[in-house]
Amino acid sequence: MLHQFYSDPKVLQRLRGGPLGPYMDGIASVLFELGYPRQWTGQRQLHLLGELGQWLERLGLGVEDLNEHRIDEFLHQPAQQRVSIRHTRAVLRLLLGHLRETGILSVPRVETDDSPLGRIEQEFTRYLVEQRGLVQTTVNRQLAAIRLFLGERFGTGPLLLSEVTVADVTQFVLRSCRPGTVRRGEALVSALRSFFRFLHLRGDIAVDLAAAVPRAAYWRLSGLPKSLPAEQVKRLVESCDRSRPVGQRNYALLLLLARLGLRAGEIVALRLEDLDWHSGELTVRGKGRRLDRLPMLQEVGEALVTYIRYGRPRCSTRRVFVRSTAPYRELGHASTVSSIVKRALERAGLNPASKGAHLLRHSLATELLRQEASLGEIGQILRHRRPSTTEIYAKVDLEALRTLARSTMVFVSRLWMLISNPHSAVSSLPTSHSC
Repeated sequence: MLHQFYSDPKVLQRLRGGPLGPYMDGIASVLFELGYPRQWTGQRQLHLLGELGQWLERLGLGVEDLNEHRIDEFLHQPAQQRVSIRHTRAVLRLLLGHLRETGILSVPRVETDDSPLGRIEQEFTRYLVEQRGLVQTTVNRQLAAIRLFLGERFGTGPLLLSEVTVADVTQFVLRSCRPGTVRRGEALVSALRSFFRFLHLRGDIAVDLAAAVPRAAYWRLSGLPKSLPAEQVKRLVESCDRSRPVGQRNYALLLLLARLGLRAGEIVALRLEDLDWHSGELTVRGKGRRLDRLPMLQEVGEALVTYIRYGRPRCSTRRVFVRSTAPYRELGHASTVSSIVKRALERAGLNPASKGAHLLRHSLATELLRQEASLGEIGQILRHRRPSTTEIYAKVDLEALRTLARSTMVFVSRLWMLISNPHSAVSSLPTSHSC
């Protein structure tokens, strides 16, 4: 497969020599399948692997000596400081994976943490996944909070869980929940409650300390959802250059956010089989492993078809949205979607207070409210589980709030007249002669 990247016989002979020579065609095939361009990018990666082979030969090492530690040593050689370690490390990981899949290298044994903390974390993880049904991202956040608490309470000493007191919990929460970190505080106290319930069920603590975890200071409906007017949303979406594959991808992605109100994580999780072209619907993999079916609006469907047919690179992943540069894989994280939104805002010359993917979800709800949709209808479109989640958008309907404020002022004024001068207030009321 090296001939896909090189035609010079001398270059091919050089690359096929040395410890890695017998495997260069195989790794070239992997690079080709992952979409690395034949010119420059693919050649640069293969040249790097050739340098790795020469480095192994100089040290008297063979391919069987390759592992993550050897790769770190190679990357910190002076000759490698001129290139991006992040990108070179990626292709070297591909090499290790290829050698392990083909049986040339043995798969390293995963070391399990058999310490008391390690065992607690493993069992707590199993509880969160199997009993609570949480996704891995949420599990990782809760584990990080628990490590922080146990590290502060016990340090490097033994984990005497039965000695944890209400004072320990309260002081930790007060230290950790600083002003301006409301969301972080909510996540922290939620993790602690889950952990103490788990410990109580296991019998590690006699009293369920979940009730002792203070609540993070949070006033519902105290804020105002950040949103963009409809004309700015249109400007944002149309900032994508649809003559290029990356623009076709971003255009379809932004339409899903702006027209259907999908969350960033739902965009990342969207699979090709979730698009039902016959019924004109798509399946959304939402929070808590929930599956919802939404109508595929014509504008959204046309954008998806254009991207899948002309812009989406050929690759093995079944996720709809793929990286625009090699290696062609699914988008790694919900933060990638927010980064795409942020760059689109910059192109459109917009500078709102909030720049994440959720901005378009809020903008959709606000626009629906302006078009006189009810809060119940908005909740159905956004797939809120509880009606109370949608209540925040009632504050956006300024005209309705002004009407309510005027009615309240008239009522208070009449009530004050009645209290201060009951006779004149009563005499001013209309009389009725009917019995």
